[in-house]
Amino acid sequence: MKKIAMVFGMLSLAGLAHAADPLNGTVWKTIDDKTQQPKAVVKFTEQTNGTLTASIQSVLTPGEENSCTKCEGTYKNKSLKGVTIVRNLKNVGGTSYDNGTILDPKNGKSYSLKGKLADGGKKLELRGYIGVAVLGRNQTWIRAN
Repeated sequence: MKKIAMVFGMLSLAGLAHAADPLNGTVWKTIDDKTQQPKAVVKFTEQTNGTLTASIQSVLTPGEENSCTKCEGTYKNKSLKGVTIVRNLKNVGGTSYDNGTILDPKNGKSYSLKGKLADGGKKLELRGYIGVAVLGRNQTWIRAN
């Protein structure tokens, strides 16, 4: 009986240690903050260090799917599909996220990123900025799954 209780206890602790972040595996439609039109579909993946990345699964704007001409490094002149646009985003408590970066494929620049889940997890409110959050832009992404 002691062995059974110990096994269940260890399994419970293992489950807690590997509890996935609420964003892990979720799919979102990015919405352009200027036109309010859907731009792409991205998927979040939790990394082994607990941070999140998000990669473009498909581009929804005709004519913009072909290349990341202003991106640097491995993504330069590649298709936008597969480009990791969010890196190192970390859950800082509940539904709040911070310490990430986001790539703007239009200009090839990366910005600091923070955000929060809203509307019962149906929306992801993000703020990309340089230096301080006051100097930035907001986007609200809509959950696709």
